[in-house]
Amino acid sequence: MIKLTVDDKIVEVEDGSTVFQACEKAGVEVPVFCYHPKLSIAGNCRMCLVEVEKSPKPVASCAMPAAEGMVVKTKTDMVKKAREGVLELLLINHPLDCPICDQGGECDLQDITVSYGCGSSRFDLNKRAVTDKNMGPLIKTIMTRCIHCTRCVRFAHEIAGTDELAAVNRGEHMEITTLLEGAITSELSGNLVDVCPVGALTNKPYAFHGRPWELTKTPTIDVMDGVGSHIRLDTRGSFEIMRILPRGCDDINEDWISDRTRFAYDGLKYQRLDRPYLREKGKLTETSWADALRAVTHLLTSHKPDEIAVLSGPLADVDGLYALKKLMQGHGVEHFECRTQGSKLAPVVREDYLFNATIAGIEQVDVCLIVGANPRIDATLVNARLRKRYLNHGLRAALVGEQIDLTYPYEYLGDKPVDLEFLRDSKHPMTKALVSAKNPMVIVGEAALIHPDSDKILALIKDFSLSNNVIRKDWNGLNILHTQAGTTGALDLGYLPAKSDENLETLYAHVEAGRIKVLYLYGVDDLDFSRLKKAHIIYQ
Repeated sequence: MIKLTVDDKIVEVEDGSTVFQACEKAGVEVPVFCYHPKLSIAGNCRMCLVEVEKSPKPVASCAMPAAEGMVVKTKTDMVKKAREGVLELLLINHPLDCPICDQGGECDLQDITVSYGCGSSRFDLNKRAVTDKNMGPLIKTIMTRCIHCTRCVRFAHEIAGTDELAAVNRGEHMEITTLLEGAITSELSGNLVDVCPVGALTNKPYAFHGRPWELTKTPTIDVMDGVGSHIRLDTRGSFEIMRILPRGCDDINEDWISDRTRFAYDGLKYQRLDRPYLREKGKLTETSWADALRAVTHLLTSHKPDEIAVLSGPLADVDGLYALKKLMQGHGVEHFECRTQGSKLAPVVREDYLFNATIAGIEQVDVCLIVGANPRIDATLVNARLRKRYLNHGLRAALVGEQIDLTYPYEYLGDKPVDLEFLRDSKHPMTKALVSAKNPMVIVGEAALIHPDSDKILALIKDFSLSNNVIRKDWNGLNILHTQAGTTGALDLGYLPAKSDENLETLYAHVEAGRIKVLYLYGVDDLDFSRLKKAHIIYQ
């Protein structure tokens, strides 16, 4: 640990900490533009200047390592004058767009100028103009506002893994632009809006729709994938969701969310089922709640319990599932199903369907084998964590399944179940790596679970994990990567058929044979309804 003095206050920080982190620990505010705790240090905005004793000039605190006995001052005339000078230079070309800028009210440049600026400028020449860039349908650009902090460039390179942003030219001609002026292809592109400290990159679908001070902020959990990212809903009026932003959670999503999470909320407003319908003579007609509930009651009471099946969907909440199961069990129903994608996963214990190593646990992994998964699409934040582990500690990864770009290098071992037979070969390089690793990890995805030979695939992987050090007392590296938010909760509640060898395919067979006559679908949309024509369907 290192002891130093910040504004006459002695603080103790870990070895390798910066002066800026010491100031944070001392509770002293230091303004920054280019610094971000999850990105590498650039030190190019010079806004975080502080005075260090025996140093002839102000020091950039974000890039200066803290040293034993260092004396740091943040409120001297030298620091005040240096910060005013930096802001004056940053604002030479920055347009006065605050009244029409979507960043207004939560703009770092705006806030820092009010707190640390000098209130006037000596530069009265014409401002420089920069051509706006087309970054696709999600990111709106007004590049004249850019202050060249390079946060977006570092995010694209380090976190997203798509080197599509860069600074071109030098001096006052410098611009941030995309590769060949193309759209951003990353699944994390919306986070560029969050890391931009000014209004150069803003949320295109949200543009000119609202102001931050008129929105009600509600913390919640994302349901667009199986990750469970911590998010914040910003609503206005009668609970109309205006935008979705990430909440920091180092154990799960850190400071990021996927584009699917950020931009999927418009489905709550358009083409949404918001009233009951009854099918009469082959057509759905609007009806009252009383008539709809009467029809549901008639269907459930006029059929035997073994003629009824209940299915839960990808967005089904645990509270609703619990109430529905209690209701149906009271009627004697025993056929429940949550594996609506066709998975044959038949868990015996809870660990059989969990991501056991946890997302934060990825940062301890040495070797990772991915089987039948595309984490870049299925669980974008899990993939970002794997990339982080590769960049920081050289994670060795291998893939069995569809060959794809995961944003980090991996060994491709094939796309068929037989390609997993290398696990039986103790001399295979990947088998050796898994056996000798301190914390090995195996990730099994949806493609493996719905494969016709999924039972053999899971048995082989589980036998290997138990007989080697993938599963041990202090570490469980065998992980199931679900793509749906409601799957784990439904499995916790036992939404599985009474017979362990039954699955979605056998359910179709029961309906076609007339053994199951009523289906209660709780948020299930993606079934093969052509095979369910003989059943009465209740859809909630």
